[in-house]
Amino acid sequence: MSINSGATANSGDKPLFTDEDIYLFREGSHYRLYDKMGSHIMEQDGACGVYFSVWAPNAEKVSVIGDFNGWNPDSNKMKVREDSSGIWELFIPGMDKGAIYKYHIISRYDGYRVNKADPYAFHSETPPRTGSIIWDLQYAWGDGDWMEKRHELNDLNAPFSIYEVHPGSWRRNPGQGNRSLSYREMARELAEYVNEMGFTHVELMPIMEHPFFVSWGYQITGYFAPTSRYGTPQDFMYLVDCLHQNGIGVILDWVPSHFPTDEHGLSYFDGTHLYEHADPRKGFHPDWKSYIFNYGRNEVRNFLISNALFWFEKYHIDGLRVDAVASMLYLDYGRQNGEWIPNQYGGRENIEAISLLKRFNTAVYENFPDVQTIAEESTAWPMVSRPVYAGGLGFGMKWNMGWMHDTLDYMSTEPVFRKYRHNQLTFSIWYAFSENFVLPLSHDEVVHGKGSLFGKMPGDEWQKYANLRLLFGYMYAHPGKKLIFMGGELAQWKEWSHDESIEWNILEYPFHKGVQRWVSDLNHLYRDEPAMHELDFRKTGFEWIDFHDWEQNIISFLRRGRSTDDIVLVVCNFSPVPRYRYRVGVPRGGYWKELLNSDAADYSGSGHGNFGGVSAEPAAYQGRENSIIITLPPLGAVFFKNVPRCETTISQ
Repeated sequence: MSINSGATANSGDKPLFTDEDIYLFREGSHYRLYDKMGSHIMEQDGACGVYFSVWAPNAEKVSVIGDFNGWNPDSNKMKVREDSSGIWELFIPGMDKGAIYKYHIISRYDGYRVNKADPYAFHSETPPRTGSIIWDLQYAWGDGDWMEKRHELNDLNAPFSIYEVHPGSWRRNPGQGNRSLSYREMARELAEYVNEMGFTHVELMPIMEHPFFVSWGYQITGYFAPTSRYGTPQDFMYLVDCLHQNGIGVILDWVPSHFPTDEHGLSYFDGTHLYEHADPRKGFHPDWKSYIFNYGRNEVRNFLISNALFWFEKYHIDGLRVDAVASMLYLDYGRQNGEWIPNQYGGRENIEAISLLKRFNTAVYENFPDVQTIAEESTAWPMVSRPVYAGGLGFGMKWNMGWMHDTLDYMSTEPVFRKYRHNQLTFSIWYAFSENFVLPLSHDEVVHGKGSLFGKMPGDEWQKYANLRLLFGYMYAHPGKKLIFMGGELAQWKEWSHDESIEWNILEYPFHKGVQRWVSDLNHLYRDEPAMHELDFRKTGFEWIDFHDWEQNIISFLRRGRSTDDIVLVVCNFSPVPRYRYRVGVPRGGYWKELLNSDAADYSGSGHGNFGGVSAEPAAYQGRENSIIITLPPLGAVFFKNVPRCETTISQ
């Protein structure tokens, strides 16, 4: 269903809720509740003030409390609607933007009393304070050009090279108590850096309001409020606007899988388990000590899908990366026998969550066909990124966790033993086109004692840097969109810490600067060469040349674009031994230009290369009529393209 119309927050003397609104709310298909629920500055009966509404069907009494009435629950009592919707309403004249408030709720059960933040609030106090703030979302956007053409930039055939960022620790201001940058301070610096590095999109770890900074935003209490740690809603809009004006897409982490137990949040909202299941075997997550949404409840579906569409409509977001989808799909996720309840058919599939995800994706693409949804789904659940009408979950893309685990396991192995794990490099191609995959080297791989990407690489110091460059080269050559967590592109020594900036100072050293330059050049190659991205999700975009040379730890393959002229040859040597006069079969004769070489001196490599390119010989090899003889650098990745010889080289 498309976003429904109805009364708006500026509807004059009309009631904010219409009969149609209530019908859709009960039905579970009201996807614009952010225009109805919460607090809205408006005019009623000729008076300017604020309209409040909150869903609390099991409350005996509800009132609005705040700094404006001394937090007195008897001053501004709400009235419950007579349509049995469970919605409480109140208009308070004279109130305006900036007032702090909560809902004081007295349950009809056991006299339970609690002060709750507004689930639909647009703005919140900065933690550890927990009040909601009356706010508007007015902003003069300047990203019209981006919005007009983003259907091309967010297309599945377009390059997606994602830079994952934790806003609180990307850069910090050491001269001011090591504080995080504000949204506005971050905007220009982040846009300039991302453009310099060649990334196409930024993915922000959850910016929705969360009480515990150490949760990195994955324990959300304010689903409709960007965290006030870094500024106001308009400040966050400025960040998105700035990125868009610089040609950079914005993806947000979104967490519909669970929410924290904090008293002011969604948990036990009206003295009952309103948003979560009452039975802990379905409603409590044992690993994360948090509550699980009741996906079968229509009002909860409204809340979650409205929240997803809210970020697209009000903040011009280009995509949502949905966290922990696997935990939603399986009733026994993280549980032992006897700790979970089977579905009505006796299975472990969460049918209500499956339905919610399908409705979420359908609603997103109906209303915003030029955006993407991306699933972090860690199992082999079929058709995650296939349309709902074809039996899939409806996501645009899915993280390839299998590729990530196999690749990091292989790369962390000493090269002398890699030949025994050669299948970890080649196996991913067997399923590479079963989903629309993103290849993630995310924050999850560089925390909790796992070390940095650089720290995972084996060998001496030189080999560690070479291995990391090789890892990135193999990643960009492999079919699928790309994601790198901040700091990885610098070859950061330490694993990520949310309490400090990434290690910008290490760029003083040539090896780190070399890795950074390598990632930048990979990004530009990936974007500039259609063969590197156009057919990321189709079998016709990839062709093995040789995956059998396990003894020497070498693989070679072709990437293809739509045009028959768009062919890139990739050869990777996962051994620290250079291979001279290494023969590779190629599909065409002529000159093969060396586009990139991870061992080039520009990247602090040893300088083994092919002097800009090689000419093919009419010597049949590996099932092809022509072949080239190349110098294959140690722990190196080289990229070639068949071009007229008069073209200049990018690197040597």
